[in-house]
Amino acid sequence: MKSNITRVLLALVAASVVALAPMQANANSCSLAGTAGNWAYTYTGTIFTQNGPVPAAAVGHYHQDAAGNISGRQTRSVAGNSGVEDISGSVSVNKNCTATATIKVLVNGQLQRTAVLAAVFDSNQNHARDIFQSLTLPDGTNVPVVITADVNRLFF
Repeated sequence: MKSNITRVLLALVAASVVALAPMQANANSCSLAGTAGNWAYTYTGTIFTQNGPVPAAAVGHYHQDAAGNISGRQTRSVAGNSGVEDISGSVSVNKNCTATATIKVLVNGQLQRTAVLAAVFDSNQNHARDIFQSLTLPDGTNVPVVITADVNRLFF
């Protein structure tokens, strides 16, 4: 009798683990729909120019739709010179919560630069950490940078 109760309990535990495994897998996966919404960010780092390293920083906000389209605005400072810029672009999100974004930065509708960022989402897709993989000027010049961003979902 004791052996039968043990078998039943083990079977129930095994069935529970099997039943919960897909739910756990879904809870740990990210998607464009899951990351859609309003976001705010800061970034800081260094731009490497022919004349030496230059500090860069920005604060901004953007909206991402469920298709991965991004639009927003930022205020940036490069070597102490401040400016307001529009941003637009797209992001692709992987199930493992990594992502890649391509962001165009514009002033008065004129392209200033394009950045490609690698990202990882955490905190149930409410926070992301980014690093710039590349920064390219409109003429195709690649600008070396080391810039990271901290990104948080906004709740209204």
